Amino acid sequence: MRGTIVKYLRSKIKFFVIIFIIALCCSNKGIAQFRNPISAGTMRSSTQSDTTEYSNDTTTFKPNFTLKKYFRSLAHKDTMTISNVFFGAMVLPGTGQWYNKDYWKVPVVYGLLGGTITGAVISNQKWKRDKDLQAKDLRDFLIWGAIATYWGQLMDATVKYKSYDDHLPARASLYSALLPGLGQIYNGDYWHVPIYYAGFMVSGYSWAFNQRQYKRYRNYLKEVVDGTYTGIYSESDLIWFRDSYRRYRDYSVIATILVYILNIIDANVFAHFTKFDISDDLTFNIQPTIVQPVTPVGNYYGYSPTFKYNKFGFQMNIKF
Repeated sequence: MRGTIVKYLRSKIKFFVIIFIIALCCSNKGIAQFRNPISAGTMRSSTQSDTTEYSNDTTTFKPNFTLKKYFRSLAHKDTMTISNVFFGAMVLPGTGQWYNKDYWKVPVVYGLLGGTITGAVISNQKWKRDKDLQAKDLRDFLIWGAIATYWGQLMDATVKYKSYDDHLPARASLYSALLPGLGQIYNGDYWHVPIYYAGFMVSGYSWAFNQRQYKRYRNYLKEVVDGTYTGIYSESDLIWFRDSYRRYRDYSVIATILVYILNIIDANVFAHFTKFDISDDLTFNIQPTIVQPVTPVGNYYGYSPTFKYNKFGFQMNIKF
């Protein structure tokens, strides 16, 4: 009976895998046609000259990130965004330093990570074997050292990333993700920082207070079970207090997470606003210009051969 069920499940799994592969291939083909209708054969040229003029347009959609592109970028044969550098360094520590050409930092990162992690493992074994408090303290210190090293290589990769743009919204977001408020400082919005840290303080205090009260009433309930409770509350009251403080603690945790996420979103949004012109310059001008023809794609634009030449006209610019 068991073997029959296993065979049945295997057959169903194979069937769904085959259907998934077929659907994936079809969707990829559809996406390619949508992204590049010219290369997919959807263009219908009216003359041979039009076909010759546009037949070389075989551009296809390419994803922004692939493993091949990532490793080519590490070999400095390609480039990648600061976000790809950051998330790559999260998976492979030190790759951000390698991409930024700070090669000497890579062995430092791995030396510190390897030393702190190895030392923490040895100290933990000693603590378990001998119950040595110094070994326990050393273990905790080394664990925090490993965390600080990992965080430091992410921060260094973000800071050292070079770009032609002098102000990157992605950099502001990553700054606030690594250290809340740093993205706001990067944007010059210093007055935002105390607001978010006040939010962290309030939500953190509520978190700690409710957690302490939750443990208090949970311990009272344990005493009720053991028969050693001497308080004034009934068991039902203790259950209500315990559940209420646990719920309030969860709300406090959610509030802390929301403040953290809002801090990242704030840094990203206001980084985009740094290039937004808010001056009082209100101008209107008309000047001659060359009107470029619309590149035909299929029959969507009602293409005609007469539009393949540039036209002269006027353009109006309004600045407000």
